[in-house]
Amino acid sequence: MAERTLDASGLRCPMPLLKTKLELNSMAPGQELEVIATDAGSARDIPAFLRLSCHELVSSSEQGGCFTFVIKCGG
Repeated sequence: MAERTLDASGLRCPMPLLKTKLELNSMAPGQELEVIATDAGSARDIPAFLRLSCHELVSSSEQGGCFTFVIKCGG
């Protein structure tokens, strides 16, 4: 289970991604962050950011328009 949860539900692009970046910057390497978002752009933006960063996408899912990502902080 993730150490932290970021609920970005209801926020529009680019806020879920920006809040995710800020939260990861405040975390220690190895900690996990769960991000919950309802903006469809998050399904594209968050994984794209993670591919270019030192962080790891552990899992992602979508259910009823709600996107959930678990991210391991890479430091």
